[in-house]
Amino acid sequence: MYGGGSMTDQSSHNPDLVQKPETLDATVIDLAIRLGVLALFAYFSLQLIAPFFLFLLWAVVLTAALYPGYSWLAARLGDRKVLSAVLVTLLCLCIVVGPVAVLVASLVATLGDWYEVLSAGAYQMPPLPERIGTLPVIGDRIAEGWQLAGSSLETFFEKVGPMLVPAGGRILGVLAGLTGSVLFFVVSILIAGCLFVPGPSLAKGAKRFADRIIAPRGAEFVDLAGATIRNVSRGVIGVAVIQGLLTGILLLVFAVPFAGVLTFAALFLCIVQIGPALVILPTILWAWSSWEFVPALSFTVLMVPVMLVDNVLRPILMSRGLDVPMLVILIGVLGGTLAHGLLGLFLGPVILAVFYELVIAWVKAGEAA
Repeated sequence: MYGGGSMTDQSSHNPDLVQKPETLDATVIDLAIRLGVLALFAYFSLQLIAPFFLFLLWAVVLTAALYPGYSWLAARLGDRKVLSAVLVTLLCLCIVVGPVAVLVASLVATLGDWYEVLSAGAYQMPPLPERIGTLPVIGDRIAEGWQLAGSSLETFFEKVGPMLVPAGGRILGVLAGLTGSVLFFVVSILIAGCLFVPGPSLAKGAKRFADRIIAPRGAEFVDLAGATIRNVSRGVIGVAVIQGLLTGILLLVFAVPFAGVLTFAALFLCIVQIGPALVILPTILWAWSSWEFVPALSFTVLMVPVMLVDNVLRPILMSRGLDVPMLVILIGVLGGTLAHGLLGLFLGPVILAVFYELVIAWVKAGEAA
């Protein structure tokens, strides 16, 4: 009896030790209502953001990649942050609206002409340059092989061409998407220009939010994500864009046929770390077989440094300490291109590289713990 009376007294003096069932039910119901209202607001907010999500995502990538340059320019202009943001934004817009738009237009026009020719089954191999056919010893063999390949391809496309007609709507949609990607980049650059000035405050907010989710390493993961974005976007995407633009500009200046297609192929090879040599070297050989000595020599002298520029720029722009495997970049390029077209070509490897680095850091943190 003594023991029973003691427990009753303790329960009466410590009401927290015993919680009534109706109180517990009320707490659960209250929590469920709060979570439901929060989930409802989150759902409608995500619906509002969804049309602009890719714009915002690419703008964040551009801001993180270009922020060191913006910071350097602001320091040189007497800490005039708004002016620096405007200048960086205008420079990016000039690049996109200028050579990028011309190259995309050339690519769309070339692919459109190819679709019309192939769907009509009227494909013909271009004639072999006369200089190649007149080469000693091997000229006749090359001419015969070229003629045989031409007749085989013409027969093949006569049979396959009509099959492309049902897919015409999808092909034209892809071409329209390539044209619209220029507008997408313009809008993303404008948004990125608005993020330069509040960038440090936004970064602190992201770290605080990450700490609430994955404390105490949230801020560390945000720093790692930012470093990976800068590393991949400058050392991989940035160098590839520079090489691709230089290649495309020279192809346009020298009026090389299919300049848009060749530039896109060179850009793709640069992003996957193969390099543009597979595009530039055959183009140089074609130039020597089709042009006079002076234009061919000028074209070669300008194209060879472009082919090797990544060996100089990549060690400068890519920081050490982050090593993303080539397979991750390749999967990001292919998956991003298939999912989002030209935009995914740039955004895919960056996002997948950030995810890869965060997963590796998370696994290492767990092993250390």
